[in-house]
Amino acid sequence: MNRIAPRLAAAFLALATIAVTTIAVPSVASAHPGHEGAGFVHGLMHPLGGLDHILAMVAVGLFAARLGGRALWLVPASFVTAMALAGAIGMAGFALPHVEAGIALSILVLGGAIAFETTMPVAAAMALVAFFAVFHGYAHGAEMPETMSGLAYGGGFLAATAALHVAGIGLGLLIGRGGALVSRRILQVGGGVAALTGAALLAGAM
Repeated sequence: MNRIAPRLAAAFLALATIAVTTIAVPSVASAHPGHEGAGFVHGLMHPLGGLDHILAMVAVGLFAARLGGRALWLVPASFVTAMALAGAIGMAGFALPHVEAGIALSILVLGGAIAFETTMPVAAAMALVAFFAVFHGYAHGAEMPETMSGLAYGGGFLAATAALHVAGIGLGLLIGRGGALVSRRILQVGGGVAALTGAALLAGAM
């Protein structure tokens, strides 16, 4: 990792913190059933309630950290943007086939990319994660309770997603500061475990 990587990660973390704070402060102020706060909190907890979502979001961060450079923030930003659009589609009630399979496949592919140290152009990495973000975003949007505010709920699951990306980036940078061989082995094992988990979830979704 070059010196600019930690700085980009810190900037991304700062932006994510500002975004979460901006959304959370007015929401929590009115936190009771049917209002903005309840929607934000419900959306915030939704990605954290499933191992599949957590693994995929952290894997995006790890993948971005491994690619380094501009990918460090462009890859997570691409995921969050596509997720927001797909979430709106899910809230609107449109149908999207094979959502669970798509989520499982995202863990399998991203875990495999980390385990096998896959490299690709930043644009390709952005397109890859954006494709998988569609399934995650749609699932969150489609499962929004009808009584919730779509804006607050969406802000909640996007904030949780950004936080998990930052966790993955931070973990990747931290691992990268160790010895080259040790870092590679840790990432390979972690990516392999994620890929196997994705494969098991995919088999269950078929």
